[in-house]
Amino acid sequence: MGHHSFDNEMREILESFIVETHEILEKLGQDLLQLEKDPVNSELHNVIFRAVHTVKGTSSFLGFDHMTHLAHKFEDVLNKIRKGELVVTSPIMDVMFEAYDLLKENLQSIERGNYEGIEGNEVIEKLTAIALGEIPKGRTNDQGGEHDQGIQEHDDIQLQSERKETIELQAQEETVGAAQPKEAEHLQKESIGGTRTTETTIRVDVARLDVLMNLVGELVLGRNRLAQIAHQLTEELDSSSLSRELAETSSHIDFITTELQMAVMKTRMVPISKVFNKLPRLVRELSKEMKKDIELEISGEETELDKSLIEELNDPLIHLLRNAVDHGIESPEERLAIGKPQTGTVSVKAYQEGNHIVIHIADDGRGMDPQKLKAKAIEKGLISQEIAEEMSDGEAYNLIFLPGFSTAKVVTNVSGRGVGMDVVRTHVERLKGTIHVTSEVGKGTAFSIKLPLTLAIIQALLVESCGEIFSIPLDSVIEVVRVRDSEIDLVGGNEVIRLRDTVLPLTRLSSVLGSINGHSKSEWKYIVVLGVADHRLGVIVDALLGQKEVVIKSISEYLGTVRGIAGSTILGDGRVIMIVDVAELIRLHKTAA
Repeated sequence: MGHHSFDNEMREILESFIVETHEILEKLGQDLLQLEKDPVNSELHNVIFRAVHTVKGTSSFLGFDHMTHLAHKFEDVLNKIRKGELVVTSPIMDVMFEAYDLLKENLQSIERGNYEGIEGNEVIEKLTAIALGEIPKGRTNDQGGEHDQGIQEHDDIQLQSERKETIELQAQEETVGAAQPKEAEHLQKESIGGTRTTETTIRVDVARLDVLMNLVGELVLGRNRLAQIAHQLTEELDSSSLSRELAETSSHIDFITTELQMAVMKTRMVPISKVFNKLPRLVRELSKEMKKDIELEISGEETELDKSLIEELNDPLIHLLRNAVDHGIESPEERLAIGKPQTGTVSVKAYQEGNHIVIHIADDGRGMDPQKLKAKAIEKGLISQEIAEEMSDGEAYNLIFLPGFSTAKVVTNVSGRGVGMDVVRTHVERLKGTIHVTSEVGKGTAFSIKLPLTLAIIQALLVESCGEIFSIPLDSVIEVVRVRDSEIDLVGGNEVIRLRDTVLPLTRLSSVLGSINGHSKSEWKYIVVLGVADHRLGVIVDALLGQKEVVIKSISEYLGTVRGIAGSTILGDGRVIMIVDVAELIRLHKTAA
C-alpha cells in the first residue's frame, strides 16, 4: 500500500473514486433489493456483477486492499449466480447485503481519510463458503441484532455528530470536480462496453448557490422598490412618456427577477428519491426482525425539494416508517384473524401542492384509539382529566407528539432507544413545516408532512399591530378571522376565542415582542390563525395590509437573535419590517401560559 501519501493528481483521482463509488453503491443497493423480488432475472445478475466488478477494479488501482478483497469475494458469488451455478435464496441475499454494507462502510472510512479500510473476515468467510457451494445457515437472532443495528445507518440521535460529518462529506462530494482520471476512464469503458456518454452535469459547491440565492434576494428587494417608485411617478406625472417607459421597464424587470429566482431555486433542488431510496432496505430489515409481511409502496419520488431540506428529512421519515411497521401494522396472524390480507401495506408518497411539498406516510394497520391515547397521556401526567374531556379526536392524535409519550409496550431494538415522535415534530418545525395525523381504529394511520419549497424567499402576510408593521410567513397562516372585541374571552388570565368546535388560544404581538404602543381600541380585530407542526395559535392584529413576497434577511449580525423574530425584510418604500418566527412565537406563548 505504497502510495497513500496522495499527491494532488492522486487526490483528484481519489475524490472522483469516492463520488463514483457512492453512485455505484447507491444503485447497487436498489438492484439487490430488486434481485430479492426477482431472483432469476439474468439481466439483473449481470448489472450487479458489473457494479461489483467496477468497484473491485477501481479500489485495487488505488490500493484499498480490504475493499478490493471483499469485492473480489463478492464478485465470485455473483459470477456463479450469473452463470446459473447458484440459486439466489433468502440466506444468500442476507450475506450479500452484509457484504454490501461492508463495502459501504469501507467507502465511508476511506472518505474519512482512513485508507486502511475495514477488514471483514466474517463476511468474507461467508462469501467464500457460498462460492464453494455451501448453503449458508439462516441468520440467527443474536447475530442478526448486531447486523440490524448496522443498517440503521445514521438515524440514532446519539450519532448526531457522526451524521454532521456525513452531511459535510456529502456536501463535499457534491463539490468534487468530476475529473475522470485516465485509469478510471478506461475502467469505465470496459465496464460499459465502450459507450461513454459526455458528462452533462456539473458539480457546484452548495455555498456558491447560497451566495447566488442571496444576490437574487437583494434583487427582489430592489425590484419591489423600483416598482413602488414607478407606481408613484406614474400617479404624479400621469402620462408623460418617460414615466410610462419606466413603468414598462419596471414590470419587465419584475418578470425577469421572478424567472431568475425560480431558476436559482431549481438549481438547489434535489429529487426526494435521495431519501426515499433508503426506505425499501429499511422496511426489509424491519419486517424480517418483527416477522411481519410488509409491502412498501413509494410514489412521487421524482418530486424535488431544496437540498437543505432533504438532509433534514432523513430522520423524520425513517422514524415514521419504523413507527408504522412497529406499532401500526399487526402481525400476520392477527391480520388474518380480523380478515385483513396477511401482508400489511405502508405507502409513502410525495407531491407538490402550490409552494409546498407534501409527504404522506400511511399504513393499513391497527390505527390509534383517541380514548386510549388520552388515558395514556393522563397517566403520564402530560395533560389533566379536564383538558382530556374537552379534546377532539384530532387533538388526541396530536398527543403522540408530546415529549415522553411513546406507546410501545415492549422496547424493541427498532423503535426503542427512547426517541419518540416529539423528535419528528421538532424536525418538521425546524423546516418551518406542519405535520398532521389522521387515524381510524382498525383501518390504519396516516401522517402528512407539509414543507415550504425553499427557506429564503417567502410569501408573507403583512399585518399592523400597535402602529408597527410585521410580516407573518404565509406558510404558517391557516386562516384569518375577523371578530368583535367583545367575542374575545379570558380563561385563566389568557385570551381565547371559540373557533368552530375548538378553543383557540390567542396572543398579541405587542405582548410577546414587547412593543410599547399598547393596544388599539378599535372594535373589530383580526385574528391570524397560525399553525406549526400540530400547534395552533391565534394572533390578534389591528389591520391586514395584504400579502407580499419577501426575502428573509438575517438580523443576527447586527442585533444578535431577537425572541420571536425570524429576520427582517425591506418593503418597497424602504421601510424595514420584522418577520415573525411562528414556531418561536408559539413556544413563547406556551411557556408564558
